[in-house]
Amino acid sequence: MTNYNGNIKDLSSDDFNNRGFLYGDSVFETIKIVDNKIIFWEEHYLRLMSSMRILRIEIPNNYTPEFFEKEIIKINLKTDSSFSGRVRLTIYRGGSGLYLPNNNFPIFVINSNKTNEKLFKIDRDVYKVDLFKDYQIQSNLISNLKTNNRVINVIGSIYAQENELDNCVLLNDNKLVTEFLNGNIFIVNDNVIKTPTISTGCLNGVMRKKIIELIKKVPAYKIQEKDFSPYELISSDEIWVTNSISGIIPVTEYRRKSFSNNIGTIIINYFNKQFTEF
Repeated sequence: MTNYNGNIKDLSSDDFNNRGFLYGDSVFETIKIVDNKIIFWEEHYLRLMSSMRILRIEIPNNYTPEFFEKEIIKINLKTDSSFSGRVRLTIYRGGSGLYLPNNNFPIFVINSNKTNEKLFKIDRDVYKVDLFKDYQIQSNLISNLKTNNRVINVIGSIYAQENELDNCVLLNDNKLVTEFLNGNIFIVNDNVIKTPTISTGCLNGVMRKKIIELIKKVPAYKIQEKDFSPYELISSDEIWVTNSISGIIPVTEYRRKSFSNNIGTIIINYFNKQFTEF
């Protein structure tokens, strides 16, 4: 039995007694879908399996890329035969127990949301950001994982709304720039593009990985995975928020300084061209 907001209900364990809800004992992937094609599926799948291993969640033999691809497409087809949008694939540890689980077998949940936008938007709207300094990201391996423990991101998002910001930069316990509330961070100076190292505790983002791979192939630009302090933000030419759903969101204002989006536009156009060729 469960007392749900003053009402006594006989709810199943799937509702409120699962370990993802009780302890944040779960990992997830947020995945872009274009015409029922899963974008960057290999990278999402490998990150998901790696996260399960780190959290010591069992990986059944049937948890293959083909299995999950079939399950994702199955739910999308219920909405539209040419579905485009976003999917969240969550895996939590099944069973009961307290902090110590009584088994490590996984349960997966797939949520599907349709949108009208297929390509990454080349967003030129005002996008204002600042630092969120109330709480810090821990610079360890667990912080690299996309788990359900996103309390800092939630509080930071509320702070951003209260201060009329579109996003906030998160720092780690060493006061180094780590990531944005909803994605990784890149800064641009001339032809040098820089992003924090994984050791800062930033999310091991799929879009981060794809951007790094692309820039390494373009002789005109130089990519650096290098830690930096907040002081470098103000001296940058461009600042990007990156994630798998939006691609690159260019920052237009940080502490009263305006920023361009010249290189960011070039990168986004490249990825959009890839999508149209699938």
